Amino acid sequence: MNTLKDYTLGFIGLGLMGRPMCLNLHKAGARLIIHNRSQETARQLERPGIVAVPSPAEVARSANIILLMVADTPAVEQVLFEKSGLIEGLRKNALVIDMGTTAVVPTREFARRLNETGAGYIDAPVSGGEIGAINGTLTIMAGGDIESIQRALPLFDVLGSKFTHVGDVGAGQIAKAANQIIVGLNIGAVAEALALAKSAGADPAKVRAALMGGFAGSRILEVHGQRMIEENFKPGGKITTQHKDLIQALELAALCGLDLPATKLNTQLYKSLIDQGLGNLDHSALIKALK
Repeated sequence: MNTLKDYTLGFIGLGLMGRPMCLNLHKAGARLIIHNRSQETARQLERPGIVAVPSPAEVARSANIILLMVADTPAVEQVLFEKSGLIEGLRKNALVIDMGTTAVVPTREFARRLNETGAGYIDAPVSGGEIGAINGTLTIMAGGDIESIQRALPLFDVLGSKFTHVGDVGAGQIAKAANQIIVGLNIGAVAEALALAKSAGADPAKVRAALMGGFAGSRILEVHGQRMIEENFKPGGKITTQHKDLIQALELAALCGLDLPATKLNTQLYKSLIDQGLGNLDHSALIKALK
């Protein structure tokens, strides 16, 4: 696969998701200019075709298209606008693609500020976890103008197996908020169902197998249900991340004058695990809140 051989891309944020995404772009032929808050992490990823630089501004000086996969909204703002941030080095025709989960209102403000410099901006959060990032099968939901989306499509084809242009800037993050509500509540439902099965004296593995063939069957039951049964909570998506995403969804709902009672309760359960020091476990460890 050499579909990106003529591309020089910037990539900032080399964590659980960002590292495999960066490597997939490299495998597709792109030259990568990378940066990470921990510079040692970036240096460890260096190889022919991947060059680590000390600041976001240096990334922007070397690449016209820059992907961000950082932890949260404040981290995006820091990468974009603080000292040695992207804005100091952005070329006029640059395109910035935020592929993390960022709050909607700040996303629109970030886009406005970058547009004033002549740069484009897309919010393109992803679903699929570490497995999807490694396999290049992420689901990508994007907000932005048509011209910017067209520029990004070859990259999205490498990183994901499903892409939807949801609407203008911010629409991708709205879709991701909806996604995280569904994921969080479904993990909670599977956790409660399997906890009930075990407590009532049935084999949770056999109950899971029985449910997979009916309306209760889902990707959450398949993957996260198995993790719960095995008590394998090596993170593919962390509790802290799920909690942060649900908080953002609740804040967006509040701005819309909407109450989401089930989401509020689900968020509290994740918070209880964070308070117990379990925030770095996979979000399927929510079942631990029921014991």
